[in-house]
Amino acid sequence: MSISKIVKPASAELLQLTVLRTEQLSPGWMRVTLGGGEIDRFRPMGYDQWVRLFLPISGESGLERVPAKANRMFGYLRFLRIPDGERPVMRNYTIRAHRPAADGHGAEIDIDFVLHGSAADGTAGPASRWAETCTPGEHVLIIDEGLAFNPARGEERVVLVGDETALPAIAGICASLPATASGSAIIEVASEADALASPHPEGVSVHWVVRSADAAPGTGALEMLRGERMPDAGLHAYIAGEQSLASGGRKLLVGERGVDKHRVSFTGYWKIGAASPASNAAREAAARPAG
Repeated sequence: MSISKIVKPASAELLQLTVLRTEQLSPGWMRVTLGGGEIDRFRPMGYDQWVRLFLPISGESGLERVPAKANRMFGYLRFLRIPDGERPVMRNYTIRAHRPAADGHGAEIDIDFVLHGSAADGTAGPASRWAETCTPGEHVLIIDEGLAFNPARGEERVVLVGDETALPAIAGICASLPATASGSAIIEVASEADALASPHPEGVSVHWVVRSADAAPGTGALEMLRGERMPDAGLHAYIAGEQSLASGGRKLLVGERGVDKHRVSFTGYWKIGAASPASNAAREAAARPAG
């Protein structure tokens, strides 16, 4: 994951949370709502706040063995020493929304998962399968990692670009911007059904790009960005998703359009042809049809 300068959270402690409910938002999206446990120790920052999420793919006993600093080098090496068959799957996800405790209900966070393949026929990846099949009462762990969106103080003109994996981050940024913000958001998705509308400032125009079946992810969003008019001064760009989209978008803005590199936050969430690391047991579990 390549990331521009990030804003670190006040605390990066390991927190245990509980699955409260799930909701399928579209054929390609599943929302998992988490709360309970240690949710009161989570400090929402808004925007594109992201966390390391530890999923009990091989049973919850492995969660007890996750080291407190599993997101750091030595902690991660200890994490990898958890035996295959017990080791949770670790993935990076954006907090789509946070709701504080109110009216007798505890605080909650939503995490939206892009569904790759199907749990029913064994074609889903480990995290996608978990999102499809998890049930209320299951436990997960998170470590807060802060923000990648880092504009200059007071900057309200934005250009937001991403594929579907960046949709939760772009939606979170739009929800956190002041009502006076302006600019544009370019979001590429696999189908019209997966273009999930969300609140945004009136001055921010949202453009959806539906990817054709033979197009590489990110190419449509990059092409639209290439035709986007840039203001003479004063903007902050955020580009996230497939690695070539993030790096290509930054190169386009900085190298071709003359945008100051410090005004571009970019994050490569994934790379075409490169699978995220998972244990053999997690891969085998994901390949089994859900019954």
